[in-house]
Amino acid sequence: MTIIQPSQSFGRRMLNKVPEITFYFWIIKVLCTTVGETAADYLNTTLKLGLNGTSVVMGALLLIVLFFQFNGKKYTPSVYWLAVVLLSIVGTLITDNLTDNLGISLTTTTLVFGITLAVVFAIWYAFEKTLSIHSIISTKRETFYWLAILFTFALGTAAGDLTAEKFNLGYLTSLFIFAGSIALVVLTYYCLKLNAVLAFWLAYILTRPLGASIGDYLSQAKDDGGLGLGTTTTSVIFLFAILATVSYLAMSKRDVLPKEETI
Repeated sequence: MTIIQPSQSFGRRMLNKVPEITFYFWIIKVLCTTVGETAADYLNTTLKLGLNGTSVVMGALLLIVLFFQFNGKKYTPSVYWLAVVLLSIVGTLITDNLTDNLGISLTTTTLVFGITLAVVFAIWYAFEKTLSIHSIISTKRETFYWLAILFTFALGTAAGDLTAEKFNLGYLTSLFIFAGSIALVVLTYYCLKLNAVLAFWLAYILTRPLGASIGDYLSQAKDDGGLGLGTTTTSVIFLFAILATVSYLAMSKRDVLPKEETI
């Protein structure tokens, strides 16, 4: 398989910094997005930090974890997935701040984040000629990668809230809509040979509102269309599930790419 060389203008050459795309990857991704929704609500309302306080705390933690992620020389499951969890929370908070504090509609935030994500992808491709996550072997590519992930979370939060609340479809209906959309992407990939990179990013974007819908459905009160487990219980359950899965992968190395495998 041909190796795509990173540009030499910015950043050092390193081993691929992201995991192999396996079944475990998607399981943890959905778990992380669910925690992103429920943990943000827990910190904001249950701990009464408020949106501003929660945003400051989570933003600071994210910067610390990204420091270790960027300075690592290879994929480290614990650091990588902690960064994803924190990005999920921060992405949720960005959308919540825009809608709750600034009064910007969910329709507008969904559109703006969709355009912003498209611009990130366009600039990334213009510089690197690939959007493949199997070639995150330079600081520049890793920067584009994490920016894209941040905006997929912000977009997914806005889109999930838009369908469940603005369109009044409810959490369970939204869950089925996004699960069905992901199934359609998978079907198109296997049956119609949809481009692998495009299929990955479409599925990645859609898992955010899927996870948010799962989190809201489990945590919200029954009168609001949820199961009433609460944000604390839901967050703890999913955090333990993430910890168990990441620990397994750290020991088994089942999600570590071969050194020479890129696309």
